[in-house]
Amino acid sequence: MRNEEEPLRDKNGLTEAEFLAAYTPKDYPRPSLTADICVFRKTSEKGLELLLIQRGGHPFLGHWATPGGFVNPKETADEAAERELAEETKVRGLKLEPIGLFSTPGRDPRGWTISYAFVALDDEGAIPEAGDDAAKAAWFKVAADEADGRTTIELTHGTDVLTSSFVPCAYPVTGRLHPEEVQGEGLAFDHAAIVAAAWLALPEAVRS
Repeated sequence: MRNEEEPLRDKNGLTEAEFLAAYTPKDYPRPSLTADICVFRKTSEKGLELLLIQRGGHPFLGHWATPGGFVNPKETADEAAERELAEETKVRGLKLEPIGLFSTPGRDPRGWTISYAFVALDDEGAIPEAGDDAAKAAWFKVAADEADGRTTIELTHGTDVLTSSFVPCAYPVTGRLHPEEVQGEGLAFDHAAIVAAAWLALPEAVRS
């Protein structure tokens, strides 16, 4: 019988303390983690709208994107989402709900980057104000059309028109809908997929 005071050792004879002392994180490639937030609102006058920011720096300079940014080492993705939303749009106090992880290789030209995405509903009539590295912040009108098994979301603000086209599919266990075969126009990174997933996560009463 093993002495209860004797530490466990792995196949190399190392205790956990010895293993951690010798462990070198740089030996393994690690992704960066970002948080992206889709904020929707619905009014009787304008219908459904989505809050987007125009990027003020590279990559995708001048493109429209969801608010978001990198998660700091000492915060959770949820905390980063609240912070980035406030920094880039001055919008605070919304309840954020996670909608999924986005990890397609090559989604960010800066390197291996994974995004944890969130959706929120604004019932307060927030007036966004661009901040941090966002050049602009604006509400885009959302219009959806379904044809031949595909859903196309059109986002418009002034002369800017952005699209996200996808096939809604159900997950095998929960039945929750998610987008596949996503095609986008005008949105930065893979944000066409994030917007599609967020739109599918909305209650039917909000989407219709």
